[in-house]
Amino acid sequence: MPSQARRLILAIAFGIAGIGLSWAQTFPSKPLRFIVPFPAGGSTDAVARAMQPALEKILGQPVVVENRAGAGGMLGVDAIAKAAPDGYTIGIAGAGALGVNIGERTKRPYDPAKDLALISKAAGSPFVLVAPPTLNANSLDGVIRLAKAEPGRLSIGHGGNGTAMQLTALMLVSMADVKINLVPYRGTAPAVADAIAGHVQLAIADPPPSMGAISEGKLKALAVSSKTRFPMFPDVPTFDEQGLKDFEVSGWFGIAAPGATPRAIVTKLNAAVIAALDDPEVARRIRTVGMEPAPMTPEQFSAFVDSEIAKAEKLQVTGDDKPN
Repeated sequence: MPSQARRLILAIAFGIAGIGLSWAQTFPSKPLRFIVPFPAGGSTDAVARAMQPALEKILGQPVVVENRAGAGGMLGVDAIAKAAPDGYTIGIAGAGALGVNIGERTKRPYDPAKDLALISKAAGSPFVLVAPPTLNANSLDGVIRLAKAEPGRLSIGHGGNGTAMQLTALMLVSMADVKINLVPYRGTAPAVADAIAGHVQLAIADPPPSMGAISEGKLKALAVSSKTRFPMFPDVPTFDEQGLKDFEVSGWFGIAAPGATPRAIVTKLNAAVIAALDDPEVARRIRTVGMEPAPMTPEQFSAFVDSEIAKAEKLQVTGDDKPN
């Protein structure tokens, strides 16, 4: 390439970088939209609302939480991906929308690798297998015995197709070699509500919408999906302890922006998210709903998501349940 042309290209590149840096220096100058791709009451919503006040204080602008539920989180994530890449739309995405769906090669209206800028992991926790008190089983072994005695009689609700909760349910059915109907919901809260009402005999839930029901005796906890016991449910054995060896699945959430968001803006948002997660009150609120803050740099979060994609692809998750 002639040196004159090379100099022109470099001048344009540095000019664009300068514009991005200048933009970052004045960002933000108006309210931000914080998209939550699940209904209010679930763990995703709980983490977002725990972070919201701190983000407003750090960024000096209102941060408006907007629930956009559906398709296992994909509708909300699609709204993030298609927003103007100016830093004023961010969102919280879960393992399903960024990891499990990719492993399933499910058709999505967005390409996470191109259409999203990963900012930071936010929080994570295992899942819990719950049942109403009327179920004639008080352990995972009891559930497996019931399922083998009457194949297809039991149903298990989960938070939606393509989510890590669906992955947990599929792993249970596969590893236990039982026939249990999988019933997808648009989020965990309605799955828990139907389990309490007895419309499904089991549910895979994350802690926020299930902790209250468990403590009040409306649901009983039968197993947790972490490798070791979960501090919020110290008396509940793991799937691994109860015979499904090496069973381990967790839910996690991360913050993302539209893919073309300038790097300088991503860096500024990352610093705000990390500062928010380091705030003692935010951490307390997140732990209260059974999760653990997990701040990361954009590079660390990208590497983590890549590892989750590889895990899902290795498991070759397929599931074809229809939305409830």
